[in-house]
Amino acid sequence: MAPAYPLRRARGFTLIELLVAVAVLAIVAVLGWRGLDGIVRSRQALTEQMEQTRGIQLALAQLQSDMEHRAVRKQLRSRETLAADSDRMIFVRTVLAESEPSRLQVVTYRIRDGVLTRRESRAVRDLLQLDALWAAAISDSDATPGVALQSGVESMAVRGWRDGGWQAVTGVQSSQEQKAAANTAVQDLDGLELSLQLQGQAGPLVKAFLMGEK
Repeated sequence: MAPAYPLRRARGFTLIELLVAVAVLAIVAVLGWRGLDGIVRSRQALTEQMEQTRGIQLALAQLQSDMEHRAVRKQLRSRETLAADSDRMIFVRTVLAESEPSRLQVVTYRIRDGVLTRRESRAVRDLLQLDALWAAAISDSDATPGVALQSGVESMAVRGWRDGGWQAVTGVQSSQEQKAAANTAVQDLDGLELSLQLQGQAGPLVKAFLMGEK
């Protein structure tokens, strides 16, 4: 007796169908990998940017603290107290310790091989010793190791605010005559502006500081 319904032959996928399926899966995998790779790269770039921002904030906080303790005119008897150029800023600050007399030290912020560093001399009370420390900082012969604050810094620029306008600060390599002429103006600065050019950034990062007591 013949079956009521005829049997049908089982039919599998053809080679073309398999190739199309594999191609579709490959396209989906490539798109998924590109999306995941983009997310990973974006996260890495964001992390690096956050680390750079955190490092710069810490460096500027340290500089602000230094500026708040900058040595005043009566302490230095008309000596040079601030000099700067495209990769260095040198100034004198007061060191205060509990139960000890105030002392003076020379602080240098410098960019070397793309790294912003801070170096401070030993603290002294004798102005002749301070002169020697200042000369060592200017000539870069101070052997005191610096502390790395931030990498990826190309250059710095420093300006001072006085008499309602911004003025250039004496260069580290300026002549003695130029330094002597500019020293009084530096002593009378009301504010200081520091610009840091970071690698990969279109414009500089600018920070202004009040100079405090003169």
